Amino acid sequence: MKYRKLGKSGLEVSVVGLGTNNFGGRLDYENTNKVISQALDVGINLIDTSNSYGATLSEEYIGRSLEGRREIAVIATKVSSRMSEGANQAGNSRKHIMDQVDKSLSRLKTDYIDLYQIHWWDSGTPIEETLRTLDDLSRLGKIRYFGCSNFTAWQTCESVWTSKHLSIGSFVSVQPHYSMLHRKVEEELIPFCEKYDLGVLPYYPLANGFLTGKYKKGKPAPSGSRLQSDDRGIFTEENFEFLENLRSFGKERSKSVLDLAFGWLLKRGAVSSVIAGATTVEQVISNASTAEWELSNEEYEMLTDIIPSD
Repeated sequence: MKYRKLGKSGLEVSVVGLGTNNFGGRLDYENTNKVISQALDVGINLIDTSNSYGATLSEEYIGRSLEGRREIAVIATKVSSRMSEGANQAGNSRKHIMDQVDKSLSRLKTDYIDLYQIHWWDSGTPIEETLRTLDDLSRLGKIRYFGCSNFTAWQTCESVWTSKHLSIGSFVSVQPHYSMLHRKVEEELIPFCEKYDLGVLPYYPLANGFLTGKYKKGKPAPSGSRLQSDDRGIFTEENFEFLENLRSFGKERSKSVLDLAFGWLLKRGAVSSVIAGATTVEQVISNASTAEWELSNEEYEMLTDIIPSD
C-alpha cells in the first residue's frame, strides 16, 4: 500500500480508503469485522464513516472491530445530518457538534477522532461558529484534524478564508463526489484544493459500481448490484461505449477497469485517498491492489480524452 499526506497536514493516509456506509445496513457486525480486518491487513488505514451511517451502527461496528488495534487506523467521521426529531438535532451549530462528537467518540470506543468532517453545508449556522467549534475540539484533543464533505468551491473558499481571518485551525481536506463520470468538481473545487493544499477524498469513485466493469450493454445488471433497480442515468449509449474503450485500454496494459478508475483519480496531485466502499473481503483486496500501479502522464491524458462530457 502507498500513503500520501492529507493535504498540507502531516497525517499519512492510504491512497485507497475504506468507505463504510454499508456497515450496519447491508453488513452485520460479523461481516463488517471481516472487511475491516482485511483492509488493515492490506495496509488500508483510512476508514471513513459518519454518525448517520447505518443509523449510528457503522460507527459502533467500527469501534468494536478496532478494539486493540486503534492506533493503526485513521478514523474519519462526519457530523451535520439529522439524528433525531426536534430542535438542535441537525446542522453545524456549536451545540449539535459538541453533543454529537461525544456520542461518536463513545460509539467508536476512542478518545480522539483523526479527521472530523462537516458532512453538509448549513446555511442556518454562521460558518464562524462552526469553525470555532472545530478549532476548540482540536485544542481539547477530541479531534486531530477537520475537513468538509459535499461543500461547493465557494463554500470551501469561504471556510478557509474565515479560518485565516480568525487565526484558527482550518480544513485540511474536502470529500466530494468525484469519478471519471462525475467531473463537475474539476471546474472550481479541485483547482482551489490544488492551489491551497487541501487533500481531496473522492467518494463514489466507481460511479456506483459502473466502473468496476461488471455491467454489460444490453444485458441485465448483476443480481444484487447497486444499479440493478435504478441505473441513475448511468446506462447511456455513450457511457457503455466509454466502458468498452476502458476495457480495451486496460487490456493492452494488463489492467482492469477498476485499476484505471482509481489510477486516473490518483493522478491528480490533490487527491490524498480514494474512498471506496466494500462489502466483501474480495472487494477490499481488489480495491487495495489498484494502489500498486500508476498511470504515466501520457496515459492520463489519453484516458481523459476519451471520457464522455459530464
